[in-house]
Amino acid sequence: MTEDKTEGTKVLDVDTEAQAKQRIEKKEPKGGYWWGTGRRKSSVARVRIKPGDGKLVVNKRQLKDFFNRPQDREAVLSPLKAVDAEKSFDIFINVRGGGVTGQSGAARLGIARALRNYDQNFMQPLRDGGHLTRDSRMVERKKPGQSGARKKFQFSKR
Repeated sequence: MTEDKTEGTKVLDVDTEAQAKQRIEKKEPKGGYWWGTGRRKSSVARVRIKPGDGKLVVNKRQLKDFFNRPQDREAVLSPLKAVDAEKSFDIFINVRGGGVTGQSGAARLGIARALRNYDQNFMQPLRDGGHLTRDSRMVERKKPGQSGARKKFQFSKR
C-alpha cells in the first residue's frame, strides 16, 4: 500500500494479472472437502462435501441403510434438491447422539452449511427453504412431583 500525501488516504498497489486471477479463483480447502456442522435436539452431524458423482455415506453406511424411514431420507436430501445438486457432490456424514429424526435434522443442517461454504450463491435458495435455520426446540425437562414434563399424577379426592 502507498499513502497519498495530499489527502492522507491509502491507495492499493496495482496487482499483476496472475495475482488477481488467483484471488478470483475459488480456493480449494485443505484436504479437498468443504465442512458443515449441523445440530438438532441432542444430535450432532459433521458433514464433508466435495464435487463428485452423488455418493452419500452416513457413518460408513449408505443413506438407505442408515435412515430407514422415507421422511428422514427426504430431510437429508432436501438441501441438495433446493440447489439442484443431487448428483453433483460426494457427501460424507458422521452423526452422533439423539434419535433417528434428530440425526436426520442435524445432517440436513450440516449439508446446507457445507453447501453454503462451497458456494455463496447457494445461500438464497437454502435460506428460502429454511435449510440454514437451526431448529432450537429441545425436550422439556421432567419436573419433580410429576410423572413427566407436563403430565401430572392422577388426582384422588379421597
